[in-house]
Amino acid sequence: MHVEGHTVTAIALAVATGLAVSAAAAAQGEVTADQVVTALEGTFGVTSGQRRNHTKGTCAVGEFTGTAEAVRYSRSTLFSGKPVPVVARFSLAGGNPKAPDTAKSARGMALEFQLPDGRLQHMAMLNTPVFGAAQPQTFLDLMLAMKPDPATGKPDPEAMKTFKASHPDNHAQAEFLSKNNPPPSYANSSYFGIHTFKFVDGDGKATAVRWRFVPQDGEKRLTDDELKSAPPSFLEAALIERTKQGPVKWDMIVTIGVQGDTEDNPTVAWPEERQQVKVGTLTLTAASAQQKGVDCEPINFDPLVMADGIAPTDDPVLRFRSPAYAVSFAKRMGNL
Repeated sequence: MHVEGHTVTAIALAVATGLAVSAAAAAQGEVTADQVVTALEGTFGVTSGQRRNHTKGTCAVGEFTGTAEAVRYSRSTLFSGKPVPVVARFSLAGGNPKAPDTAKSARGMALEFQLPDGRLQHMAMLNTPVFGAAQPQTFLDLMLAMKPDPATGKPDPEAMKTFKASHPDNHAQAEFLSKNNPPPSYANSSYFGIHTFKFVDGDGKATAVRWRFVPQDGEKRLTDDELKSAPPSFLEAALIERTKQGPVKWDMIVTIGVQGDTEDNPTVAWPEERQQVKVGTLTLTAASAQQKGVDCEPINFDPLVMADGIAPTDDPVLRFRSPAYAVSFAKRMGNL
């Protein structure tokens, strides 16, 4: 029995592994996945059967075709040059299923590439060039600081002030979000892999890379006036309508790292002058509400689900995402 490309056994194993990692972290006094998911629930509430983060989302389907240039760096079948089926999910950061599309929060693009022989490659990205935490502790502290005061229904200003003063690793992403209005459509935004990964070629040589998906429709942002007048939900309808007009495409651009570039801190951007290579094109042909039509909702877009030719680094936030996703996934599948 398969669920969106995963066997039930594989899902159970992923959940068990994630919970085991979380338990091991607790034994060592580290931040655990349970703590983070509980903090998300405390800040945003719980919508039964839904993701604890990036709850509001939209599904899409299409394919990805790699370039010949990519083969120089990675032996992954993702870059074979043959079309690879893709299931995508676009989303808003946070656990509010009714979050306004005008919110100055991150937008997400999650992809499941369905490779030959039943193998999978996942990518989970944001439309910010850097992340807002160098360590899981920062993300946990942010969720705790954002928890609404029962008296006001809003975060305690003093708690947020204290958080900002004590967590400089959050500043770069927060500044980007404050200075850049959200897009009018998911199709008009770039999405960044945030973390550093390793491309492994046919000889076993590993290259540090960061990737992003750049929209062929062009990067666009709402004006301040449009931000004030836009309805609370427009992104899903805009993407569905856009796919009806024709395929929506993004170029996958890989930045090649050099010695000395940080590989374990997603809050630090690499210099713009680094070599950049187009390694493929993502083409989406249809979009739908996440509970209807083509349903991306059962997929756990764990970014550590990787096929041969792409490997993770020791970025602590990247490594933490897998157990955190597993805890959320287990609750969601249990309709909790």
